Amino acid sequence: MEISDFGKKLTERSGILSLMDDLGRPLPEGVTPYPLGGGNPARVEEVERLYEERMKAMLESKEFLSVISAYDAPQGRMTFLKDIASYFSKRYGWPVSERNIAVTSGSQMSMFFLFNLFSGRYGEGEKHILFPLMPEYVGYADQSIYRNMMRSVPSRLEYYDDHSFKYILDKGAVSSYLDEHDDVGAIAFSRPTNPSGNVLRDDEVQFLSSEAERHGIPLIIDNAYGLPFPSIIFSDAHITWNENIILSMSLSKIGLPSIRTGIVIASEEVIEALSNINAIVSLTAGSFGQALAGSLIASGELERISRDVVMPFYKEKSARCREYINTYFKGTDYYYHRSEGSIFIWLYLPGLRISSLEFYQKLKEKGVVTVPGEYSFYGSEEQLVGKAYPHPHYDKCLRLNYSADDECVRNGIRIIALLYREYS
Repeated sequence: MEISDFGKKLTERSGILSLMDDLGRPLPEGVTPYPLGGGNPARVEEVERLYEERMKAMLESKEFLSVISAYDAPQGRMTFLKDIASYFSKRYGWPVSERNIAVTSGSQMSMFFLFNLFSGRYGEGEKHILFPLMPEYVGYADQSIYRNMMRSVPSRLEYYDDHSFKYILDKGAVSSYLDEHDDVGAIAFSRPTNPSGNVLRDDEVQFLSSEAERHGIPLIIDNAYGLPFPSIIFSDAHITWNENIILSMSLSKIGLPSIRTGIVIASEEVIEALSNINAIVSLTAGSFGQALAGSLIASGELERISRDVVMPFYKEKSARCREYINTYFKGTDYYYHRSEGSIFIWLYLPGLRISSLEFYQKLKEKGVVTVPGEYSFYGSEEQLVGKAYPHPHYDKCLRLNYSADDECVRNGIRIIALLYREYS
């Protein structure tokens, strides 16, 4: 079979393919699985009960049948768009209407549309997406239709006495890059950051917003783990939006990962473009997630349960995960990123004698599935000529999802620590 360059680009081996493949591929027979990879959220009883009650109401009122029997508009379900606009305009005072909202088949799809809207071929030239704080989400790396459309600035580092560290935005390097390159089509980052759990401070977000406006490009913020839902954010941070910010949100981490509902808040011009792309690619996004969650968002119920139930749930699980790490890695050279949000712990193993990609393979033989760090470092000029990403953490990190039950997480970390002692 002969396929196009576009086909080859989207079918070749990639980090996100490996991550998703691990979710469904069985381990060797007799090996106990410890699934600490992937991005599945935990099942939170109070959240599931909320959706069950909403589903019962839909069935009793015959709303369910009307939801599944007709297409919505390419922009999304009109009642849902109004619910989102009403909520954000009342809750935060943002000047948004339904014309500022679009729905896609998940935030991954949103970012695919946005990255290719603002990068790629521009007449005889080309433009790129700039990630200002690397490492970043593995799923971004291969989303451009054209090759090598992602660029990045390595983060600075701060280490602390409790075996933690933090990635810090290098404002000077970001400003210099933008001043020296006129081929940046947009700036993008996740907040909280997948994979590290880092949360850019409010002043850092404002800095990036100002830099984007200064250079006449949009700022894309992936808010899949952030405020106000699912609110898996533990630091003192606030949500922000203006006409130059494109805010991508999701219902996945608030208990609906399989329904694939992404929400984009942006200028009317961007929303119109996304609606047109939706019509061509998929006609429209699925209706069910919108119908299920719309009234819960409009009433503030989804924000309440995110703030009062979901955030404390994950904050406690994060604390226990770090206790396991400190217990089992005691006496070794290890660090973890300060847990400021998301559902991941980012483990840095400076004494590792093999790459994290090799270590990940050896862990899988023991039943422990993680995500190796190499996939989260991309967009450097060095990589274009076959060299490693210029950051000391490049091949010495693992991403651990702590959403599984506590015994699974504890035993998985115990095995990682035992194997680390063997390979350090």
